[in-house]
Amino acid sequence: MRRLQSIIILLTCWATAIVAQPVSVQSPDGKLVVTVSNDNQCAWYEVNYNGTPAVLRSGLGLKTNIGDLTEGLTMTSHHISQVTDCYEMDRVKASHINYEANRLEVDFVNPKGLCMTVVFQVSDNNVALCYRLPRPETNNPKCAIIHKEATAFRLPDGTTTFLSPQINPMTGWERTKPSYEEDYEVEQPMTKASKFGEGYTFPCLFKEAPSLWLLISETGVGGGYCASHLSDYHPNEGYTVAYPMEGENNGMGSAFAAVSLPAQTPWRTITVGETLAPIVETTVAYDVVKPLYEPSKKYEGGRYTWSWLIWQDQSINYDDQVRFIDLASQMGIEYCLVDNWWDAQIGRERMAELSRYAQSKGVRLMLWYNSNGYSNDAPQTPRDCMSTAIAREREMRWLSNIGVVGIKVDFLGSDKQETMRLYEDILSDANRYGLQVIFHGCTIPRGWERMYPNYVASEAALASENVMFDERHARAEGFELTMHPFCRNALGAFDWGGVIMNRHMSPDNQSRHQRYTSDVFEMATGITNQTFVQCIAMQPNNLLPYTGKNDGGIPQFERDFIRQLPTQWDETRFIDGYPSRYVVLARRHGNDWYVAGLNGTDRAMTLTIDLPMLAGQTVSYYTDNAKRKGETVPTSVLKQLKIGRDGKAKVTLQPMGGIILK
Repeated sequence: MRRLQSIIILLTCWATAIVAQPVSVQSPDGKLVVTVSNDNQCAWYEVNYNGTPAVLRSGLGLKTNIGDLTEGLTMTSHHISQVTDCYEMDRVKASHINYEANRLEVDFVNPKGLCMTVVFQVSDNNVALCYRLPRPETNNPKCAIIHKEATAFRLPDGTTTFLSPQINPMTGWERTKPSYEEDYEVEQPMTKASKFGEGYTFPCLFKEAPSLWLLISETGVGGGYCASHLSDYHPNEGYTVAYPMEGENNGMGSAFAAVSLPAQTPWRTITVGETLAPIVETTVAYDVVKPLYEPSKKYEGGRYTWSWLIWQDQSINYDDQVRFIDLASQMGIEYCLVDNWWDAQIGRERMAELSRYAQSKGVRLMLWYNSNGYSNDAPQTPRDCMSTAIAREREMRWLSNIGVVGIKVDFLGSDKQETMRLYEDILSDANRYGLQVIFHGCTIPRGWERMYPNYVASEAALASENVMFDERHARAEGFELTMHPFCRNALGAFDWGGVIMNRHMSPDNQSRHQRYTSDVFEMATGITNQTFVQCIAMQPNNLLPYTGKNDGGIPQFERDFIRQLPTQWDETRFIDGYPSRYVVLARRHGNDWYVAGLNGTDRAMTLTIDLPMLAGQTVSYYTDNAKRKGETVPTSVLKQLKIGRDGKAKVTLQPMGGIILK
């Protein structure tokens, strides 16, 4: 019998040799080409854009407990087809998306007859690839463990990197890492080792000589698979897909992926462009996934106030939360987030009372939760309310009954499949009770805005709390917020945690270290940072009459702008910029365009920007005055600006300053 099977396999390989030549698929515009080959009994692919190599010949394949699909492979067949999808979104960078791609499916078999299909979907500027595993006929296993992927990304020599390292498990504050909160290192050679020896978190940005940009990430990761990251660079292999570390999640759960057969893996994505526009504007994270359930209600975007950023733990009391609810009401802000310790410092009975008060002021509450009590040492309560189905059912029913409309769940420091299931379970259960969800201390979203209709955003970066904690990060805010539109925020909603309007990082607006960005810079981040529910980190003292002194009051035109700031966008266009230095984006809300620019450097920039959508119009121009002697940051001013008939406008971004045109 074994001899007969061997003969069949050999005959199959001989009969299909004619189709084992390299096969290619191109994007609808013909510029992006993926070629798959089968040299030396291994599966390979390469990517070219406009005739320029973008990804050199790189490995494909899976190692599983039912067989090795990385070596001894024979290409048996392939099929090319077209894919179209037209869908609506209310919580990403565009509201109406037309997806067109060409799909290449390539079948491989190993010497024991185990089969695998590699799927490439190639749209203009985007490649998405995944694997399909059929149920084998021999021995007929119904499930499999994926131990490793051979998926690699070998990039041309001279490529420079813009990356954030993956950190070791159970490290950092109260053993809560990895939480995607490490510093970006920019314009580094590929050969430089990652800081912690564990590779890099997605998304990963690369600049290839002479003129290509690449963004590599993944999407479609839910409870049925683990999340992954990139390994360190290896000269022969390039970067490879790396699975979670064993020690994550306090050692609980497998570092591999368990699947029921037949199975499909998540998508690995590559966005390619000769400019940064395809990187900033890509929707590939949503294009190749589908909604997993229907929304239980229409979820509303908006903004929220948040006492904790500046006032910290001591502000989680009834009276101070009333002040932030009143602030939200006065500013027309829809939500107020009550952070950690509310169960201990306010109590559940008074939280119900606080929720009723908020609703009487036209504001709805969101409440903070610790994700669980066994995967890290974070002491904040409420704990153990989100880690089991029974606890979630009890908690979410109570939240719904008292009128709370959202939760922020913190401290999920793992990419293991067990943790991915927890994310999915929290989202699914929350939807049953009409609750939207924000995650902090967490991994990046991977297509979740489309997969889970009540998902709002994730932190997954060195966010605003670090501006509060550490003057080094306050000084680096410009660097960080001109990095994220090209990387972290390009692939998923980003809860940075605040349009920060206090001049100093203290309730009195006098003590501790200052903010080093201008007011217009901060206001512009409400546009450059894309999220369905945006944090407005104003303080009650910001409503004092503006005097120009450090009493906290901000000019009326700044308040007016924040009061009407949208958080839902119909279209996004990249205008100008360079990662970690500056960025200018345009976003459309209905018929209104908002153009926002940030300067993350210590030098003024004068730019001529192209705005065809505003050609010939006179617009409001929020900008900064040049710094005067003794000023650390510039003061703001509102002007009028005439856009040329050719759509060109000359603007100046002051050091650590910003612009807004509307």
